[in-house]
Amino acid sequence: MTGYGIAETNTELYQFKVEVKSLNGKFFDLSLRMPKRFGDKEMSLRNFINTKVVRGSVNVYISADKLKNSGTKAVNINETLAAEYYTNWKDLATALGADTKDIFRSLMANPELVEQESQKYEESEWNQLMLTIEKALQNFETFRLDEGQSLLTVLKEHCKIIESLIPEVEYFEHERLELTKQRLQKNLNDLLLKDGYDKNRFEQEMIYYLEKLDISEEKNRLISHCHHFMDTLGEDQSGRKLNFIAQEMGREINTMGSKAAHAAMQKTVVKMKEELERIKEQVLNVL
Repeated sequence: MTGYGIAETNTELYQFKVEVKSLNGKFFDLSLRMPKRFGDKEMSLRNFINTKVVRGSVNVYISADKLKNSGTKAVNINETLAAEYYTNWKDLATALGADTKDIFRSLMANPELVEQESQKYEESEWNQLMLTIEKALQNFETFRLDEGQSLLTVLKEHCKIIESLIPEVEYFEHERLELTKQRLQKNLNDLLLKDGYDKNRFEQEMIYYLEKLDISEEKNRLISHCHHFMDTLGEDQSGRKLNFIAQEMGREINTMGSKAAHAAMQKTVVKMKEELERIKEQVLNVL
């Protein structure tokens, strides 16, 4: 199921920002981006996120931006050492009669003159970041719950439509049986005028033909599957189960369509298939 959550908090030195996004997926696939200074916490953080998100393609972006008024610098230049380097190189260039204009540029590439901020962190900073992560995941879960409620309404509506079409099938079934009876009666009268037909064989064919037209079992099973589907919607992590039930609904609908032999009834079956396809599309979004 798709989801989105974001949270921000500030400390005396940093602004922490956490953004969580997810797309549908059968398995848990986490893409985590976090500051290098907290790299030793990555595995524990991955495990924590997995307890909150069961499956899907999840992207978590974590940033720790230093505040402008923090009074510290991410990069410090050793000005004393740089000035000494510059003076010595300039004196040497003057003595040798060399050009001095590129000395400063060369100093900028000297790693000894640049001191980066320590990658160490206080445990209180990590605790604050974890609070931000938890808040983002809470917002993420709220987003998904709202989406899930909308999805629940949609799935119920499609399932109810399928169930409501069953009486329509029954209405056309009576008409179909009457037309079939008239056709069989006419064929039987024509057959009785002829000699040499096998009565036992004829009775067997009639029984087979009538059984082939009967869709009572399919209707009853479809109603049962619809009720089972509605009940399962209230269960946790029911996506696979709902998918299996939808497949069973499809089997019954397809069988009714193959037995229909009636244009109006087949149109109703097509309507059922349309609603079922909408159900299958939405079930992919259910955990």
